[in-house]
Amino acid sequence: MDRMLYVAMSGAKQTSLAQAVNSNNLANANTTAFREDLAAFRSMPVFGPGAPTRVYAMAENPAVNLQSGTIQSTGRALDLAIQGEGWLAVQTPDGSEAYTRAGNLRLDSGGQLVNASGYPVLGNGGPIAIPQAESFEIGVDGTITIRAIGEFANSLTVLDRIKLVNPEPSELVKGKDGLMRLKSGGDAFSDASVRVVSGALETSNVNTVDAMVNMIALARQYEMQVKMMKEAGDMASSSNQLLSLS
Repeated sequence: MDRMLYVAMSGAKQTSLAQAVNSNNLANANTTAFREDLAAFRSMPVFGPGAPTRVYAMAENPAVNLQSGTIQSTGRALDLAIQGEGWLAVQTPDGSEAYTRAGNLRLDSGGQLVNASGYPVLGNGGPIAIPQAESFEIGVDGTITIRAIGEFANSLTVLDRIKLVNPEPSELVKGKDGLMRLKSGGDAFSDASVRVVSGALETSNVNTVDAMVNMIALARQYEMQVKMMKEAGDMASSSNQLLSLS
């Protein structure tokens, strides 16, 4: 009974962890360029006195779904979406480099180009600062071009180029902040082949229908594990009654 209770209890706990991952995916179904977290169960043997005749399930996060979302036009000059493979480089508060495909950018009070979380967007020489200008645009290769105040319409100046990278998917790991980083802890090299679409954003790659079906399946698994825990308790009570009668 003790082993039965342990297996059922561990199953309920691991199912609860998988539910948390699935719920987080659903909550971010409308988050720009969100990448779905994958969850899987792995069988683990229960070691102890005697033969390992019991196994329990362990929930784990083996990978992240890197499939691209849908590109939707917004018409906003500071919005950009990456076409095909590639990532946009930003600087995190600890000074390290991280990568995202969320291109909903803005200018902070100091004229620095930042992402939705306020992290500076990196260019060739570090964080990008955009001075006051009549207009500016972002080219398909990430080049930022501005027209200074008072200049003619054909007088354009190349200000900087957004750092775009394209490391191997196997080299990336997703952090708790939703940003991707290199497993080695280093910085990825710029890739001139990465292309962006100005005035557009990429949607989340979460399939809400699959996530809802998965939520129902996990809920039923959890109920089954709780029922097994109750059965283990009932069997223990029955055994105690039989022993007391003898």
